[in-house]
Amino acid sequence: MLSRRKKRRVEYHSKNPYEDRINAKTPFAIVESYKIFRTNIQFALATQQGKAFVISSPTPGDGKSTTAANLAITLAQTSARVLLVDADLRKPIQHKIFQVDNSNGLSRLLIGFETLGESLKRDVEPGLDLLTSGPVPPNPSELLGSQNMSTFIEKMHQFYDYIIIDSPPINIVTDSILLAVKCAGLVIVARQNLTKYDDVSKTIERAKNANINILGVVVTDIQTKNKVYKKMKYNYEYGYGYGYGYGYGYNPSQEETTSQ
Repeated sequence: MLSRRKKRRVEYHSKNPYEDRINAKTPFAIVESYKIFRTNIQFALATQQGKAFVISSPTPGDGKSTTAANLAITLAQTSARVLLVDADLRKPIQHKIFQVDNSNGLSRLLIGFETLGESLKRDVEPGLDLLTSGPVPPNPSELLGSQNMSTFIEKMHQFYDYIIIDSPPINIVTDSILLAVKCAGLVIVARQNLTKYDDVSKTIERAKNANINILGVVVTDIQTKNKVYKKMKYNYEYGYGYGYGYGYGYNPSQEETTSQ
């Protein structure tokens, strides 16, 4: 039988990712929490030379892809030019969140099969361009750690104010570390009552060992006992947080196998 923790991960997998994208009908509290998150990120990046950063999580199911998508939307609402890159070349999800085709994208771009113009999905939201993952390659770590990826990030700084890179969970594969060393920093996403403290500690330790700048930690799906906020499912933790249920598409059985 599945543990309660793993049952929650399975429940999140069944959700439609598109439904978690903020829009005009999103509750005020959730929108405001993203705006606070946006402000904190802007301050955190103010002293950095580049504005490209990675969003990841310790384990699957923590809500990092939804966090990346909605932060990108919120940043674009400031009239900034924003690029969201789905660099999860193993279990991509951004094309589902934005309901676009994923037959081309980052993987094909990095190996030279298509140009940037052919890969980009422009203005998926006003001011926001999306580069989906493209077909899942046999060598994701090698592609993301390549010089082609470094050149791509450097080139994008010429066209965008912010570059948000959605990447796989750090404690599962090394992809996020390979990406974060090329960027201004890393945002770690954890889910209340799901992500273990030890997993967060391990993620922070791995980032520090690689001399990666940790921009902050976001805790999702916050539950409070305060009746005023209970219906909103909204609270703060580690500087910013929001009550937002979302699942990551990793198979729990695969997670167990990988972590052994």
